[in-house]
Amino acid sequence: MMRAISWIILLAALVSGAVWFADRPGEVTLNWQGWRIDTTVGFLVFSVALVAALVAALYRFWLFLRRTPSRLSAYRRATKRQRGYRALTEGMVAVAAGDAAEAGRQAKRADTLLGEPPLTMLLSAQAAQLNGDDAAARVHFTNMLERPETAFLGLRGLLVQAQRDDDTEAALHYARRAYEMRPKTSWVLPALFDLQVKQGNWAEALASLEEAVRRRAVSQEEGRARRVVVLLGCSNEAARAGNLRGAISYARKAYNQSPDFLPATIRLVGLMVEDGKLRPASRIIHNAWTREPHPELARIYAAMAPAEEAIKKVRRFERLLSFNPNHPESHVALAEAALEAELWGSAKSHLETAAESGKTARICRLMADVEEAENNDTDAARRWLMEAATAEPDPAWLCTSCGAAWTRWDPICGRCGELAALEWRTPMHAVQPADKSLNPPAAPTAGAPES
Repeated sequence: MMRAISWIILLAALVSGAVWFADRPGEVTLNWQGWRIDTTVGFLVFSVALVAALVAALYRFWLFLRRTPSRLSAYRRATKRQRGYRALTEGMVAVAAGDAAEAGRQAKRADTLLGEPPLTMLLSAQAAQLNGDDAAARVHFTNMLERPETAFLGLRGLLVQAQRDDDTEAALHYARRAYEMRPKTSWVLPALFDLQVKQGNWAEALASLEEAVRRRAVSQEEGRARRVVVLLGCSNEAARAGNLRGAISYARKAYNQSPDFLPATIRLVGLMVEDGKLRPASRIIHNAWTREPHPELARIYAAMAPAEEAIKKVRRFERLLSFNPNHPESHVALAEAALEAELWGSAKSHLETAAESGKTARICRLMADVEEAENNDTDAARRWLMEAATAEPDPAWLCTSCGAAWTRWDPICGRCGELAALEWRTPMHAVQPADKSLNPPAAPTAGAPES
């Protein structure tokens, strides 16, 4: 609408000018090089305007001819770039869909059309990974390290590649470089922590965990749960290095942070006994026994006085039982001490009390020991051992991730490498129902006719 109004105004102005010149024709005379031209003012103005229009048209035509090659070239480049981006997009879609052949084809096409390696390196690397060509993928990711804009992405690709190859040392190297480059990226610190744990670098893992919690890459609750386990790992690491004081310090930090965590208690009292701090270790065991009696605590409790007379050890374990008299483990621990002191009746009595809560394989084995030691009754001992084979399994440290069972707690599962996955539980005991068709035929009753 505004454009139409503008044209109307322009046309009205031209008509008004023409009328104005028609009413005032005037005369103009030009003398130049012997030529004389007589005309009106209106015709002169019209002639000048016409010449100006022709010059302007010729100038624009000259500009068009001059700019056409560059415009054609820019159009071809834009078209080629558009096709390259379309190939890049289709390649990414093919990677997401798991189409290795299409991803590789589109990666080559995008590289040819775009001619910009930073845009196509990742697609080429992912296509190579999808094709199972790890060597080519590694080359592409390594080349990405040479460009600042793709270096971080290349590090992550190499990190994932190393983890797939189970090369923990190389993966840890790339994770450290990624942390140096971008420590605030959410995945960097957790990945670095996991690799340090897997490598057994507990002191470094503890520092990474604290940093991850501080940067909120790991929640406070998860950080507290992991910190106790990592502190125990640091304790093991210090003990292996011969630093008993450092091992005790780490174990005490873990125990203070989570006194109810049984592995922390076991670790601390074991180191304290090794260091000769028997009285405080005994107090900690008594406190822990009231909450959760455990065979390892009983073993450490017995090791406090290796040269002690057997009868005195029984008295100590009677005191230990008083802290949790209703728990079967209290009676089993006292039965073992009584068995060592050759108090057969007392041992059998406490084993029978423990069996009221469930006859476990361990109780059956101890009963076999009592029968053989007291009465030299090998037949009775054999029957108890046979019963142990079908009795309820003894508790063990079970991995909640892979199900492996261990006799000793460790910060990580020795089978699957999962952190803080071991729990003290009773394994599942599968009972096969009797198949009557496989039972041997009953012996014929005396006097019955044979068929």
